[in-house]
Amino acid sequence: MCGVFGAFTQNGGPVLEDVYLGLYALQHRGQESAGVAWVDDNNAIRTQKGNGLVHLALDQEALAKIDTRCAIGHVRYSTAGGSDPRNIQPLTASNSRGSVAVAHNGNITNAEALKQYLENRGAIFHSLTDTEVLLHLMAHQPHKPMIDAFVDSLRRLKGAYSLVMILDGKLVAARDPWGFRPLVIGQRDRIIYVSSETCALDLVGAKALREVAPGEVVVIDKDEIKSIRIPVQTKCHYQCSFEYVYFARPDSILAGRSVYAVRKALGHCLAKRAPCLSANMVTGMPDSGTIASMGFAEGSTLPYEKAIVRNRYVGRTFINPTQRVRELGVRIKLNPIHELIKDRKIVVIDDSIVRGTTSQRIIAMIRAGGAKEVHVRISSPPVCFPCYYGIDTPSRVELAAARMNIKELEKIIGADSLEYITVDDLVQAIGLPRNELCTACFTGEYMEGETQDELEL
Repeated sequence: MCGVFGAFTQNGGPVLEDVYLGLYALQHRGQESAGVAWVDDNNAIRTQKGNGLVHLALDQEALAKIDTRCAIGHVRYSTAGGSDPRNIQPLTASNSRGSVAVAHNGNITNAEALKQYLENRGAIFHSLTDTEVLLHLMAHQPHKPMIDAFVDSLRRLKGAYSLVMILDGKLVAARDPWGFRPLVIGQRDRIIYVSSETCALDLVGAKALREVAPGEVVVIDKDEIKSIRIPVQTKCHYQCSFEYVYFARPDSILAGRSVYAVRKALGHCLAKRAPCLSANMVTGMPDSGTIASMGFAEGSTLPYEKAIVRNRYVGRTFINPTQRVRELGVRIKLNPIHELIKDRKIVVIDDSIVRGTTSQRIIAMIRAGGAKEVHVRISSPPVCFPCYYGIDTPSRVELAAARMNIKELEKIIGADSLEYITVDDLVQAIGLPRNELCTACFTGEYMEGETQDELEL
């Protein structure tokens, strides 16, 4: 999962700082690395990249002093290629026709097959990312204008891609024909923005205009905003339902739906589907389960308490593989308020269970705090299948819900009871037609008949 952001202005100015701020708002979508690319006075592309969070990877003060008409940025959580510095985006390339920079959110499922095809024709890859395949596909069409080579290359891709690019000094955005990952256009004065989520537009003071449509390429320059269709026919759309459950920020709008409102509705569905009559309090796992827990409390008339506190100053890089840290486990990031949970019968709401190990440790921690009963309710259906479209879920053998039934999982994690919502509940809460949502991680129904075996090649 990654986040992308781009800005174009007719007049030049501090749009690079806006891109920095946009990435800051999208930090939840990736914490491994961050990078920006921009056009200089000579129409060349410059970059600044680094590992870690945005404020560590990039020099905000230096970026704010650079005038440029076009810039893009990327925050990364690796799904293909790992965290090697070579994989930090935006990726750049140049040839006799010009320079290009690209930032990608998603996962190209036929990248390995395309890479083999290109290597057999002399291509040399410099990174381990699936994104680089796109640059080589473009390079292998030297007889075409850059934008035509780009659109034709997109026609060859399968899977999920929401892209922002600098191409011929223009800002270009593209979304795959299935619409897996979000991408939205915004505007402030004479500056046009493209962002993974609307929350980043809010931060830079821009108004959201519309989403980039599935299968659309948007070209933004000083004269116009041009729309081009990718020549791929699809049977339906596959917008990721897990964006609403977990990944997107609650203050974002996806496909006209408030993420906050959807998560509240998921909690209401959960209260109706799986009430807990013996409980006397509801709490949520911060922060992914908090809003759903508020909805559950409303739907069940149980009181809501923020009984688990998250340490917001702990990042992924903090947890080093020492024995002492392993023993502390989730307590490094989470800690219960003992006065609230002692002698209580608690319903704990979380967004999902993946491997089950974290849930096990959290429940043990709550019981150690004095809770009499711990009932777990999950605001998504059981995650039984891996995602191949930009979410780094483990293989099916590692997924707890794929290996055991609910009662078995209930026992393993140490809960007094465990319940989920259904796929129908999820679709209802989101409020989009079933055929416009990807639910593959719950159902195993992948893009237009693709199988798990095919996707794992």
